Amino acid sequence: MDLGLLLRGLLIGFSIAAPVGPIGVLVIRRTLAEGRLVGLATGLGAASADALYGCIGAFGLTLISDALLGGEFWLRVIGGLFLCYLGYRTFIAAPADRAAPVTGVTLLRSYGATFLLTLTNPATIFSFALVFAGLGLGNTGGAYGPAALLVAGVFIGSALWWLLLSAGVSRARALVTADLLRWVNRAAGVVILCFGALALGSLLIVGG
Repeated sequence: MDLGLLLRGLLIGFSIAAPVGPIGVLVIRRTLAEGRLVGLATGLGAASADALYGCIGAFGLTLISDALLGGEFWLRVIGGLFLCYLGYRTFIAAPADRAAPVTGVTLLRSYGATFLLTLTNPATIFSFALVFAGLGLGNTGGAYGPAALLVAGVFIGSALWWLLLSAGVSRARALVTADLLRWVNRAAGVVILCFGALALGSLLIVGG
């Protein structure tokens, strides 16, 4: 087993997940409102999508990547609209008196929604392609073992970031009052709405 390849994949997954974006804001808000497990499940949805895109890059699945990039316009439309909807729902969400019990359905819903949301950003393929090329990892020589190690590292690195983020935010959760959470909801809703508006606005600029 090439542990060096696994480690490089881990660093790639961590570095791509770490920049704060709509998923990061969503993980922070859900951790504060619903608890660490829900926040982690939300992040793991993004980590799974990162691993899928990493798989496309590592295994050189050009037909799939071409199909995704060919439908980039509509994927961005869907992703932008979903972000706007999510931002609106977050903005108007009223903080509960107590956290609802976490169930498997809640975790699965949080995971699935973020997985699909991350998949609507096919530009992630470019991120992995550029990083793989820069590190000389773009071609694994057709060997499934090294490619699988690389993808596993990407997932572990991305998941590690979401674990650290949700755990860190969870430590401050006891200090969050209902009034503060209401403002957190509003601030998070505005930020997510802005990301959605930017996604839709970029299509108008490209189209123009």
